[in-house]
Amino acid sequence: MNRRLSWGAKLAIGAGLLLAVLLQLLPFYITVTTSLKAKSDLSSQWAFPFGDWYLQNFATAVDQGHILRAIGNSALVTVVSTVLVCVIGALAAYPLARRATVGNRLVLAGIVGLIMVPPLSILVPLYSMLVQMKGVNTYWGTILVMTAMQLPLAIFLYTAFMRGLPISIEEAASVDGANAVQVLFRIVFPMLKPVTATVVILTGVAVWNEYALSVFLMRSPEMRTIAPAIGSFFATSSSDLGAAAAASLISVLPVLVVYLVLQRYFIKGMVAGSEK
Repeated sequence: MNRRLSWGAKLAIGAGLLLAVLLQLLPFYITVTTSLKAKSDLSSQWAFPFGDWYLQNFATAVDQGHILRAIGNSALVTVVSTVLVCVIGALAAYPLARRATVGNRLVLAGIVGLIMVPPLSILVPLYSMLVQMKGVNTYWGTILVMTAMQLPLAIFLYTAFMRGLPISIEEAASVDGANAVQVLFRIVFPMLKPVTATVVILTGVAVWNEYALSVFLMRSPEMRTIAPAIGSFFATSSSDLGAAAAASLISVLPVLVVYLVLQRYFIKGMVAGSEK
């Protein structure tokens, strides 16, 4: 029989959660206040500029930081990489989830182990390989690397989710005459919406915010994605914190919109398969 929490325990938990939320929102608040103040404004960063917003910072970020061009580059790399991760991850996870052989278990264990590998630990051989393939400063080279980096986690999530799906639906479709490809695309894939939303959010945010690899893969200013572009802009305009903060806010808006659209599926996909 479950014991109910006392009011004191509930209050402590609520206070802890509120404190965690405030700590997460604090950097965002400082960024907003800084982006709305002129360079000559020496007031505290904690003070919100009510009624006196300096929007020139956003124009400076667009004109001098070329943020919109960087957003376009990031959007292309992120969208293509995310689609490839979802498709390849689901296709790879299906046999791993439905055929519990020793070989498949070893393969899945190896894939899970790849999640633990820090990307920077393979930077030197990866960069050398891309130079030989002429993949540096190209979209396809960056997309290939980002897809490979995000695939292990996607395969793991898809495998866990598929194991929780009833196999009787697939068997019924097979009895009705559907082949393996039809079962996969018409029966299994439509049921993967929750975990696909999770994979889209995790992959999209990771690729969009990727800096360590992108700064080496996209050396040309015209090819830079959003994270290296903001880093370069901040390095050249460190005295103008308002413009740098405005550039950061512009860069976060697309990811925020995608998350708000898909957030109802996020938690469901993250805990998928945990009941079984």
